[in-house]
Amino acid sequence: MIYLLDVNALIALGFINHEFHPRVARWVRAKTSPQLASCSITELGFLRVLAQAPAYGFTVSQARSLLLRLKESYTSPLAFIPDGHDVSHLPGWVKAPKQITDGHLSDLAKANGALLATLDENIPDSYLIPK
Repeated sequence: MIYLLDVNALIALGFINHEFHPRVARWVRAKTSPQLASCSITELGFLRVLAQAPAYGFTVSQARSLLLRLKESYTSPLAFIPDGHDVSHLPGWVKAPKQITDGHLSDLAKANGALLATLDENIPDSYLIPK
């Protein structure tokens, strides 16, 4: 199974001091070489959050370097899912603005034979990374 990491899961995996890093790292270690993936939205979100939030203290360049190292560091490197979906692919369950990116990522994962892996309990048809 391929797991498309959402932005929070990707940040938690890549940033050791993140509050959910132990949870995501434990899940990755427990799987037998899980195939993890990212996409443009999750990678750009990773950069934006790490460079924008004072708690992380990264520049854009530092966040980019960290992501590039992360993409190559595991047993099998992060796959990249190209994103050719426009708004017409947004699932019907998306009703609120805060669901738009989740819906897009969930549908993108599904269209590519993957599951959206998340820390968010409220995303339909996604894989909740165990606590």
